[in-house]
Amino acid sequence: MTVTHPTTTAAGRRAAGRRSPAVVLPPVTALSDPAAEAAIGVACRVLSLPTVREQASLLAAAAARERLSHKAYLAEVLSAECDDRHARRRIRLVAEAKFPRTKRLEDLDLTAIPSLPPATLALLASGAWIDAGEPVVLLGDSGTGKTHLLIGLGTAAAEQGRRVRYVTTAGLVNELIEAADDKQLSRVVGRYARLDLLCLDEVGYVHLDPRGAELLFQIITAREEKASIACASNAPFSEWGATFTDPRLAAAVVDRLTFRAHIIQTGTDSYRLRATRAAKTTSRRPPPPPQPEPDPNLEPDPNLEPDPNLESDLEPEARS
Repeated sequence: MTVTHPTTTAAGRRAAGRRSPAVVLPPVTALSDPAAEAAIGVACRVLSLPTVREQASLLAAAAARERLSHKAYLAEVLSAECDDRHARRRIRLVAEAKFPRTKRLEDLDLTAIPSLPPATLALLASGAWIDAGEPVVLLGDSGTGKTHLLIGLGTAAAEQGRRVRYVTTAGLVNELIEAADDKQLSRVVGRYARLDLLCLDEVGYVHLDPRGAELLFQIITAREEKASIACASNAPFSEWGATFTDPRLAAAVVDRLTFRAHIIQTGTDSYRLRATRAAKTTSRRPPPPPQPEPDPNLEPDPNLEPDPNLESDLEPEARS
């Protein structure tokens, strides 16, 4: 019987042709340490990797000390670049939000807002309502923590990587009017529509003319059920008609801002007023009366029994 080798048949030749080719390693250049550092610096500038440029040598020394593989060292370098880039992005997003001052949620005094339990604050801080396109409405008198809460929510959202913008109602209306006069209204409305969160402060503080109210309504409509708005107002919904002048427009604004909204009442007790009253009470408190000094010429009463429970201030030599 004749034995035929598999590669001599047509099927064997086709199977051999389908074999994966051998892996060809790329060529590498042997560089000295100074030359390698110079090459890394140039490449990092071209690729915009500032953290790799700054930490490559330090991480290389640490990797050699820990006897890490080349892949492990590369992972460390790239992770450092990603972490630093994420931190820089957080700082940039917070700056772009244009908050008037720094306020954080962890600094909020929850005892002054009994209607805001810690569980609700934690839910708002997570930003899930932003992903769902739900509004947040803060209602309360001046000095009750509305702006603190509004800026704190915006800061938390920006640090989570979301695009945020803080603006007062009057400032936004003025910007829209100027854009309309310059025939740039569509561009400005589109810019506000692309934000992940719009923090609108001082709703109801100033009366809006019909044109300004209609322009503000365009912003609210452009974000309806697609992107979140967090607003703060010192007036209840029943008084918003005085701000928007047109009752039907005011009703439409309230309808859009309250649909699936998180409404938080911050109360009427101003923390600024409480702090002022506490400071005045402390300053008006009379000082304690001065204690009379003992008379050195007064001789002790011989009939007065010494108290055995009190220790004498005399030295041991004097007591002996």
